[in-house]
Order: sequence, then structure tokens, then C-alpha cells
Amino acid sequence: MHLFPDIEKAYSKDRLSAREAQRQAQYIAFGPIVFQASRLMIKFGILERLRDRDMTLEEIVQATGLSEYAAKVLMEASLSIGTTRIDPETDRYSLSKTGWFLLNDPATRVNVDFNHDVNYEGFFHLEEALLEGRPAGLKHFGDWPTLYEGLSSLPEQVKKSWFGFDHFYSDHSFDEALQIVFKYRPGKIMDVGGNTGRWALRCVDYDRDVRVTIVDLPQQLAMMREQTAGKNGADRIDGYAMNMLDPSAQFPTDLHPDLIWMSQFLDCFSEDEILSILKRAAKVMGPDSRLAIMETFWDRQKYEPASFCLTMTSLYFTVMANGNSKMYHSDDMTRLVDQAGMVVEEIHDGLGQGHSIMVCKIK
Repeated sequence: MHLFPDIEKAYSKDRLSAREAQRQAQYIAFGPIVFQASRLMIKFGILERLRDRDMTLEEIVQATGLSEYAAKVLMEASLSIGTTRIDPETDRYSLSKTGWFLLNDPATRVNVDFNHDVNYEGFFHLEEALLEGRPAGLKHFGDWPTLYEGLSSLPEQVKKSWFGFDHFYSDHSFDEALQIVFKYRPGKIMDVGGNTGRWALRCVDYDRDVRVTIVDLPQQLAMMREQTAGKNGADRIDGYAMNMLDPSAQFPTDLHPDLIWMSQFLDCFSEDEILSILKRAAKVMGPDSRLAIMETFWDRQKYEPASFCLTMTSLYFTVMANGNSKMYHSDDMTRLVDQAGMVVEEIHDGLGQGHSIMVCKIK
């Protein structure tokens, strides 16, 4: 298995002492409690106040309005979690390095909201999802076969956290991605799984002559039209309704796209479904067309914490999204591209929050 250097270093050898490994095991055992206590340390403003100055328990009680009991159990738990430290001589709490990242790192804050609002209660059904191959935790929100059919109907806070998670990871890659895509000078782009049209808007703004057709579910196209209405270049964004899970559904044959764009899209499908989608995409590609797949491949991350986030996100797909997809290893995607009759021409790594763009063409 090919892994980028920092990932191989972390995953190929056991580097913990016995005592460290024992503590890690206990940390896992109390993981749900660790998460909720830490989330409330943010929500109640305790970490933010500790960022500005060290505080005693009494000062924390006065500043937050919490009872002494509530503040004490949270502060003592946070010492064990590692988000705070205490001076035994003055009894003043301070913010640790871990607490600083929990409070200030944008990716961490997005992940906290996503896991609390979207995943937390549904993950009780992970075992069921793994054994049955369906998103068993999704029933917490509604009776849909996958999350995507119900995305527009989710509670507002859940929808906000879902889109916050989705957009955070994609948007930070767009500036670099535009430069890569437009070096092929596409006149027509087919944006498969275009969601709310954020990428399409960036494309029509970047190039005043390009036309973008978003291929997605009808519900998503309705959201896209609402989000793009009145925006610059929206008249050059079209929609084509298609259910990718229907193997008989074909991409528009009259479009003749110069470039097909799939961003954070194929991770929403199983390997068999991906192969079906890629084969159908290949049918509408010419000899000079390109397929650009932008994904966060867990093996191609510069630093291990990113791989940790991605392999954990795979389980979100298992229990909440669809029951059968994941964040893929790049070797798996390359194999599927090959089976679909294409070849990977080049891979661009390190875009934004760990994205790669796999550029493919017909063999």
C-alpha cells in the first residue's frame, strides 16, 4: 500500500509505550464524553476566556453563570482530556496547546459542529449500518434511502453544519483548482454533483466565455437555482437532472463537454457505483476531453491528522450518508479509472485542505 511519508510513519509502526497505549485505550472508551465536554467548553465560552487570561474556578463561575458544580466537573474533565492545565500553587486554569487548536483551528471547529449536529445521535447505529450496508443512522432525521435525497429537508442547524463541513473543505481548494482546470481551456464544463453551484459560479466568473452544466438530483438543482439566482454569470449555468444511482441514466449526449468535473463527488458512492458513473462519463468524452476528479485521498495527505479526519469521515458515509461509500485511497480510484477505459494523466496534490486533482483522459 502506497502512503505519503508522514502517513507511513504514523501507520506502519507502534510507537506508543505501554502506559501511553493504555491511556489511549481509555480515551477511546470515554470518547463520546470527551467530545461533549469539549464541545461545551467552547459553547460556554470557557476556552475563549482562558485564551485571554488564566482563571480560578470562582472566576470561571462568575464569568459564565454556570453553577460551581457544573464548572468544576467540566474543568476537572478538561484537565484529563488535555484542553486545559492548572497551576497547583495558584489554582489558576490555563489553555493548553490542544485547547488552543480546539478553539482556534477552523477545520476543528467545522468538524465539531458537523459531528454534533449531523452525526452524533445517528452513530449509535453504526453496527447496524456496517452489517446491513445501509445508512442506519439516517432514520434519526427522516425516511430517505440516502442523505442526499433529504438534504434540503434537514433541520436548519443540521443543514448549516453539513454545508459548513462540505464547503469548508472544497472552497479552500477552488483558487488552485481553477488554475489547473482552465489550463485545458474548456469552453463547456459538465459539473457532476454540482450541489449548490458554488464551483460553477467560480468558473463562470473566472472565464467569461465558459458554460457550465450541473448534473445532479432534481432537489439539488432546485437548491442550485435558488443559490445562483441573480449572481454574475448565472445565465451561463444550466442544469440537467439525473440520478447517478440509476445505471440506465445517461449523461447528456448533446453537450460534448471539454472537461467533466467531479469534486468531492465520487466519495459518495461505492466502488461498483463509481465504476458505473465513470463508464457513463467516458461515453460522452472525446479524445481531447478531460475528466478532473478532485478528492481528499487519505493516503496522499501531507500530515497524519488529515488522514485521521478522512478515515473517520468514511464512517459518516457508512452510517449517515449512504451505507456503502468512503474516502478512498488513490490506488483504488486509479484502478476504477482504468477499468472505465481511461488513464490518469497527472495528479496534483496539496490543494487547500488536502485535496488532490486526478486528471484523466480516454485511453
